[in-house]
Amino acid sequence: MRILQLSKETKSNILEDLLKRSPNSYGEYEDRVAAIIDTVREKGDEAIFSYTRQFDGADISADNIVVTKEEIEEAYATVDPTLLNVIRKALVNIREYHEKQRQYSWFDSKDNGIILGQKVTPLKRVGVYVPGGKAVYPSSVLMNVMPAKVAGVDEIIMTTPPGKDGKICASTLVAATEAGVDKIYKVGGAQAIAALAFGTESVPKIDKIVGPGNIYVALAKKAVFGHVSIDSIAGPSEILVLADESANPRFVAADLLSQAEHDEMASAILVTTSRELAEQVSAEVDKFVAQLSRKEIIQKSLDNYGYILVASSEEEAIETANDIASEHLEIVMKDPFTVMTKIRNAGAIFLGTYSSEPLGDYFAGPNHVLPTNGTAKFFSALSVDDFIKKSSIISYSREALEPIYKDIVQFAECEQLTAHANSIRVRFED
Repeated sequence: MRILQLSKETKSNILEDLLKRSPNSYGEYEDRVAAIIDTVREKGDEAIFSYTRQFDGADISADNIVVTKEEIEEAYATVDPTLLNVIRKALVNIREYHEKQRQYSWFDSKDNGIILGQKVTPLKRVGVYVPGGKAVYPSSVLMNVMPAKVAGVDEIIMTTPPGKDGKICASTLVAATEAGVDKIYKVGGAQAIAALAFGTESVPKIDKIVGPGNIYVALAKKAVFGHVSIDSIAGPSEILVLADESANPRFVAADLLSQAEHDEMASAILVTTSRELAEQVSAEVDKFVAQLSRKEIIQKSLDNYGYILVASSEEEAIETANDIASEHLEIVMKDPFTVMTKIRNAGAIFLGTYSSEPLGDYFAGPNHVLPTNGTAKFFSALSVDDFIKKSSIISYSREALEPIYKDIVQFAECEQLTAHANSIRVRFED
């Protein structure tokens, strides 16, 4: 990996490079995505069946678009029982973590007849998109479905592209069933997002779409936002490791590569105060890359978006981590908990030598659907909050309104909204 001395110019150039990976930078695909969405909106099932034949090579119709009970039973018979056991263990951790995020309605009443409050209501129907093809991510199924279940969503719909044989990956089906998905539809790509957003004869319209996907899926989610809610526009995966001389270089190298293998556009960055550690990590990275199965993808990722940055101080290293606002941040330093208190921007923070990033991807419990491309400056991990809505509750008695009604009238008249003022005033006419 390239080793650079950290400076304002270095940081500026890296931030500019990283932002080029954002789905917002891929405008040339937007017209194609818009055409797919418009066609699905106009032609419904006919369009999604046609696109599925075109893009996935599968013959899907109204008769077989929904995954059947028999297909799910076949998936259970196919999946390794050991993997099924791991999925169930992970689900316990994910459920328990998200149950701590639950919010409840509340009401505050006063003696004079004022009642104020907040009503928390789960969304009625949510769509979860799951990638197919070469990408098989049952962990992503668990992470997207479980917070919706904990929130109390009435119906969870899942869409995923089928193989040419019209089947869905067995581990995906098992994960969806274990997590509590209500219906699974065999449709993927931008056409699946359009179907969820607007509904077709077979696919019901939903209230919110969550889940990862390729550039077409990301741009489709962006295009339908407003017709439905979405979780975020996800970009390529990224990791930033903050480390000092106490870190194990072999561990750090392994953790950087855990994200580089996702995608040629994935980003892996080490920020360290130790030049010696930087050189050791670079050497360990080369050793690992030579033996890992996805070495071509990893090498391209490192060539494009892999950096080892040597900072002159811990403060400079922390400032850089906050500026980059990485999806995953590992702090491998002498006192990681103190450093953590100085971090403002990160999707998920992993503390200490044995808190490797894949722990969060699969098993620990916190959600692995995280903000990317610097959006950790203003976005959070997927949570139960994403599957509820909040309504304000206001109730005043005449006794409570009378002392302050003239204040409200004056405020309304200041804004020249006389009908607003009149709505209050009429209640106190002689």
